[in-house]
Amino acid sequence: MTELLALDLADRAMLAVSLDGSNVRTLVSGLDQMPDGIVVDRVRGHIYWTNMGRPDPGGRPGIEPDFYARTGSLERVDLDGGNRTTILPPGSFTTGKQLTADFEAGRLYWCDREGMAVLSCDLTGDDLRPLVVTGTDPQQQTNWCVGVCLDTDRRLLYWTQKGAPKAGEGRIFRAPLDLPVGTDPAARTDIELLWDGLPEPIDLELRGHTLMWTDRGAEPDGNTLNEALVQPEVGSPTVLSRGYREAIGLTGFDAHFYVSDLGGSIRLVDLGAGTDTELVRIGNPLTGLALADL
Repeated sequence: MTELLALDLADRAMLAVSLDGSNVRTLVSGLDQMPDGIVVDRVRGHIYWTNMGRPDPGGRPGIEPDFYARTGSLERVDLDGGNRTTILPPGSFTTGKQLTADFEAGRLYWCDREGMAVLSCDLTGDDLRPLVVTGTDPQQQTNWCVGVCLDTDRRLLYWTQKGAPKAGEGRIFRAPLDLPVGTDPAARTDIELLWDGLPEPIDLELRGHTLMWTDRGAEPDGNTLNEALVQPEVGSPTVLSRGYREAIGLTGFDAHFYVSDLGGSIRLVDLGAGTDTELVRIGNPLTGLALADL
């Protein structure tokens, strides 16, 4: 049965939610390192997730603490929630955000927010390396990488840089997925800026020739679900859904798209039917979303 996997920051849990929202159960508990990004390996039967790590002592309290210390990690469980395994231990990077994968090639890809990078490793955590490094000053929030997705057919990497909260500094970029040998990831000349001046783009999802993303910035164009054409030409962003409470996670199939927010809701946006409904209200801050046949 296909279910939604949602990461719950308050209960420190990975939840499994039925697609009609009628049933919510805890698949994995004890996620005490602030989980954020999640991806499912259907062939091997694994679920991977990133952790932001431990909030900085003395930093901001609540759901928006500081994560400048290098405490990020990456973990895995089987589809039944068992056999929890550390892939990259705490301190392997700074702040783990959205996670995606090319499972055919056996590689994971994720954004390191305060680490200002897009990172990759193999499925066992070996060969950890940066593909993009966006800056040297983690206090400069325009350097913060958050959302990531792949176009494996065209060998392209897409990512978001959110900017400061509600500042309208958000940008979305793309670059070749394969970093040329000897190229400095901090000095790439093949990066393409697709859009700038966005409210605060977060997670990404590529569907065919269309890129979709959540945005948690200031209204009216923030706290939205968005789409734009990226092939064969780059189009203008269009808002598909509004009114979220800090939109974060994004996943979907066919014309059905699920969006989570820090307000604790998951919404279903059915582009085919033209409907936009709250699927379930968890009440706790939610981050990453993924679909899994559990």
